[in-house]
Amino acid sequence: MKIPLYQVDAFASRVFSGNPAAVCPLASWPDDALLQAIAAENNLSETAFLVGGDGRYAIRWFTPKHEVDLCGHATLASAFVVFERMERGRRTVAFESQSGPLAVERRDDLLYLDFPSRPPQECAVSPDLVPALGLQPFAVLASRDYLVIYATEDEVRSVKPDMASLERLDRLGVIVTARGRDADFVSRFFAPAFGIPEDPVTGSAHCTLVPYWAKRLGKTRLSALQVSERGGELYCEHRGDRVAIGGRAALYLEGTIDVG
Repeated sequence: MKIPLYQVDAFASRVFSGNPAAVCPLASWPDDALLQAIAAENNLSETAFLVGGDGRYAIRWFTPKHEVDLCGHATLASAFVVFERMERGRRTVAFESQSGPLAVERRDDLLYLDFPSRPPQECAVSPDLVPALGLQPFAVLASRDYLVIYATEDEVRSVKPDMASLERLDRLGVIVTARGRDADFVSRFFAPAFGIPEDPVTGSAHCTLVPYWAKRLGKTRLSALQVSERGGELYCEHRGDRVAIGGRAALYLEGTIDVG
């Protein structure tokens, strides 16, 4: 079986920045074990698999260790592959996923994800969370992931988490965030239990970040920076029960997987 493979740097205007994702279009779904093996072999934070055509695709996302219910950067990368390689000239694409219908629209050189809003709520906090981060936060909320709010961008940048402790937590990942100096807010994202010690840019985390910061700042259009080592720039909009998350993408490689 030969499977096309594209590697795309998402939320990036050039290669070697943003978050790399693998995209594998398929004619039909093979066994899940093969999908997981390919994702482990790619060893990127996410590999997206697509089945479909004519602007409508089923999409699934796998980390090197697990399938996940939602992934922003690999969806952005998948739309980029559809627009640039599979259906040139198309400007919108629809995806069916475990998290319901998703869409991506091309506006000039920006791609905008239409994703569900996941506002954070008050929560019981694992006693291991704050010691694992090593820095006392302003507040802790949660949706799918913990949302840990700090007072300053410098605090977010200085966090050096104990990954072994984070791996034992009771949620998929941990978002740390604060008001930004050059953007409305900044963030970082850690999910070591899913094979992602620190994710360079995390679209799905913004399903929680955008409603939180929109409410706190009293505005619906927001600029965001994920201040990982590679870094990423996002253009966000709060739309009630949906969020728009915009960014650029750059193709790094294309080839073929031969799985025998």
